[in-house]
Amino acid sequence: MSAAGEIAIIILAAGESSRMGRPKQLLLWQGRPLLCHVAKVALSVPKASVHVVLGANQQLVAESLHGLHLKLCINERWHEGMGSSVRIGVQAALAEQPATSAVLFLLCDQPLITVDLLHELILRHSEGAEIAATSYRDTLGVPALFAASLYPELLALQGDQGAKKIIQRYQEQAAIVSFPEAGMDLDTFEDYEQAVKS
Repeated sequence: MSAAGEIAIIILAAGESSRMGRPKQLLLWQGRPLLCHVAKVALSVPKASVHVVLGANQQLVAESLHGLHLKLCINERWHEGMGSSVRIGVQAALAEQPATSAVLFLLCDQPLITVDLLHELILRHSEGAEIAATSYRDTLGVPALFAASLYPELLALQGDQGAKKIIQRYQEQAAIVSFPEAGMDLDTFEDYEQAVKS
């Protein structure tokens, strides 16, 4: 069984939001930048460290997190794809706390995630699950937690391969938490406008 203090939450926020046409990390959600909103949810998890991986527009995006008690990790190779951000995040978490028993990945554009969902994923890990993933839209994805035994596979990801590849590989053994709201997709500005209205 693991202690909550050994959990590192990693928010992946390095992309350039090409389909959005502007940095989605900075879109307003409930009166504050989207990334700031997600970071505050992560910071509500007691004793977990929070790391944010930045890349494109890093200075501008970093300013939106000013004053929050978290660690910023810069992915200078963000253009290579999600795999590079996963690697940077895991490396940063382990550099700060080598005894980290699990990493929990969040995306910057899932504004409806809750601290209760994160608690549930961590609980499944404490009960022995090496992977705890979120179920939505007939798929499994992030938020998702990975135990230390899977760090080598996370660190081996390349290009656009994200952690979902590993979830799929071990799907039969994964603990699944249903959370349909995680399926909200903010890829385009039209998606964002629709989400704000709903």
